[in-house]
Amino acid sequence: MIAVDGRTLTYDDVVAVAHGHAQVTLSEGVSARLKRERAVVEDIVDRGIPTYGLTTGLGTRSSYALPREELERFSVRTVRGRANAVGDPLPVPVVRAALLARVNGIAGGGSGVRPETVRLLVDMLNARVHPVVPEVGSIGASDLCQMAHVGLVVIGEGRAEHGGEVLDGATALRRAGLTPVRLGPKDGIVLCGASPLAAGQGALVLHEAAAVLLLAQAVTALTYEGFRANTSPLDPRVLGLRPAPGQARAAGELLALLRGGDLPRNARRVQDPVSLRCSAQVHGAAYAALDFASAALHPELNGCGDNPVVLAGTGEILSSGNFHTPALALGLDTLALALTQTAALSAERMRRLLDPAVSGLPANLSPYGPERSGFAPLTKTAQALAAEIRVLSVPVSTDPRHGADAVEDDSTNASLGARRLAALLDRLRLLLAVEAVVAAQAVDLAAPPAPGRGPEFLHRAIRAVVPPLDEDRPCGVDVEAVAREILSGEDVRSTLRAWVGEVS
Repeated sequence: MIAVDGRTLTYDDVVAVAHGHAQVTLSEGVSARLKRERAVVEDIVDRGIPTYGLTTGLGTRSSYALPREELERFSVRTVRGRANAVGDPLPVPVVRAALLARVNGIAGGGSGVRPETVRLLVDMLNARVHPVVPEVGSIGASDLCQMAHVGLVVIGEGRAEHGGEVLDGATALRRAGLTPVRLGPKDGIVLCGASPLAAGQGALVLHEAAAVLLLAQAVTALTYEGFRANTSPLDPRVLGLRPAPGQARAAGELLALLRGGDLPRNARRVQDPVSLRCSAQVHGAAYAALDFASAALHPELNGCGDNPVVLAGTGEILSSGNFHTPALALGLDTLALALTQTAALSAERMRRLLDPAVSGLPANLSPYGPERSGFAPLTKTAQALAAEIRVLSVPVSTDPRHGADAVEDDSTNASLGARRLAALLDRLRLLLAVEAVVAAQAVDLAAPPAPGRGPEFLHRAIRAVVPPLDEDRPCGVDVEAVAREILSGEDVRSTLRAWVGEVS
């Protein structure tokens, strides 16, 4: 059970709700907060005070005063008129993450929504009623045009997935034993507002990025063993002379994974190629980028992104810029670029292993030498993956765009940044699997007398699903098996986390 209070939601919580079967409940005190804020909304309505999105129109129509009798209908029109997203449906885990992020943002205060509206969102999560939300529609000026599809289901319209079927919203709610809510003043903009898609999917991708970076460390350690790399660039005394962000952590993790092996005493060369020698610097930079993105995401996941915001303490409703997410968009772009550097190193390490003049191993790691292709054709796959990753790293936060004329003249594309990172991570896992398959063969041929614990563990796991290369054979299926069964496996990830955790 995940208790939502608007302040303490973690990436692990989001993953547990999005991918697992964790139930959601509102923490003690949230209901009372929602009631106090709703009382402010009703008071403003009763007194007819001009308030954006409550007693006035939205966007370019913000100067238009709404008649009192129109306010509830305006909330419904707000939802219907903004459900304009297009494309394939977002994956169910992403929708669940977005719903959780919206519930958490409301729970923390500031929205003024009717309590029964947020309770229905919680019930939808727990009953696994998942609105069908098309993947394209947000430019980062809130996730309006996509979250409106959630709002449609809340009022018994739109479409939702439930029990493996896509149904109309009213039927999906009814089958789950739920009832649509009647929207009151301001409820429509609350359902559409803030940036819960960027925050929810952002939490999922940052959680996965941390895991993939650790996998990059483990695969690098396996390559170190096959290459018989020199570990002196990982020496803390060396790194302390130029303490670049993240490099000490990355080097410490690599040494922890190599612990128990003989590499410090039995390196082949005095100086290795940059792709091996500077792994700690590149992976360290990626860790620093991940920290930057995490710092930007936390207030989006555990803060109020509404506009306007309700201040229950003073009875005010104030215009807000809290929906704007430039730091998050920049953080996601930065991480994408850093992971592209990580990918480039992986592709190059793999190529160095195939070069007998550099590695000292048979050409293309074929036990038969140059009369077989070995892994040489796999370099094309690695370079193709690296090319796709480079394309996916193009910054989206600098793209020129605008929403409503005259008033919405900037936006961030944060939601796109998060969605792009998910695709990038899929390809990076495959690229690391390419390196892992090749590195495992290098370890077989190099036959180190005492491999480190991390490489030994990863090599054993790979050999459980992929045999060594003898005669030439299709290797794409091997790469996909390693990516799916090993690099995506929680057992492997948790073991690696435990080892690197010893140095933190």
